[in-house]
This record gives sequence, C-alpha cells and structure tokens, in this order.
Amino acid sequence: MARGWESKSVEEQQEAAARDRAARQAPAPTAADQTKAQQREGLRLARARTLASLQGACQPRHRAMLEQQLAHLDAQLSALE
Repeated sequence: MARGWESKSVEEQQEAAARDRAARQAPAPTAADQTKAQQREGLRLARARTLASLQGACQPRHRAMLEQQLAHLDAQLSALE
C-alpha cells in the first residue's frame, strides 16, 4: 500500500514540475492583453447580471430596456473578439 501512495506522490510532483515549465515557457501577457481580458470579463459579468434581471422583469418597458442593454453588451463583446 505504501508503494501506491509513493508512486502517486512522485507522479504528482512530475506533473507539477511540467506545469511549472510550461508556465515559464509561455509568453507573459502584455498590458494591452490584460486590459482587454479585464474588459471582456467585465462585459460578461454585466451580461450575466442583465440576463438575470431580464428573467425577473415583468414590465414591458423595463424588459425592452434590458433587451437593448443586452444587445449593446453583445455588440461590445463581439467588438473585443
């Protein structure tokens, strides 16, 4: 039984070392890439919040406003892609 645990530990250490090597070899994202990723994530969160609000909206004018906001967020997301 001890050998099984030992081999798993060695395997996990090898996988961790491989991940570390891969992380070091990958180029670091530029400031522009990081800014773009933050904008994209913010738009995705706003879209999720808008969808949640839309599901609970009862008033037609409120629903229309939320649908317009959703379309605007989708347009911004597609522009970032």
